Amino acid sequence: MIFLNCLAFTGFSQGEFPVPAGNPKQLFYLQRSPNSNTIVCELNYKDSVLDEENPVHVFWIEYMDKGQRSELTGIQRNLAYGIKVNKLSDKRYEMNFVSYKKYKMYLEPGSDNKFSVYVMMKDKKLRLSGIYIKVSGGTALSPNIEFVEVTGFDLETGGIVKDRFKP
Repeated sequence: MIFLNCLAFTGFSQGEFPVPAGNPKQLFYLQRSPNSNTIVCELNYKDSVLDEENPVHVFWIEYMDKGQRSELTGIQRNLAYGIKVNKLSDKRYEMNFVSYKKYKMYLEPGSDNKFSVYVMMKDKKLRLSGIYIKVSGGTALSPNIEFVEVTGFDLETGGIVKDRFKP
């Protein structure tokens, strides 16, 4: 459950955290209550084409330092924040965080033909924008998770939809 210690929000309800902006490759981001450092998941291109072997790149924005971008460590990539991707078809991928296999996400082109990450929430397919984890105590390897809040955009209405659950 290392993943849950680092997951987070999208800026819609946790207004204290900075919202990553200005990255045209950004798919969604994750934050957690202990601090504002943010995990960003972005499209990964190879020679101007989506890298089919590794279509998502995950990295930190270290807001608690100088706001710089840094790569995940090997432990973070392999045990916590790394993304496992399975190619389902030519342009569709099933994804999950390595530390939380239950939550499935799908990378695929939308109606605008641009890749986005989609999730099922409240019986609707939504474009994922962010995840927030409220942590209260515990340890790095066994945090006490109060709740996980997932935020996405309703494809039909364009409205914001949130789902909060306890893992």
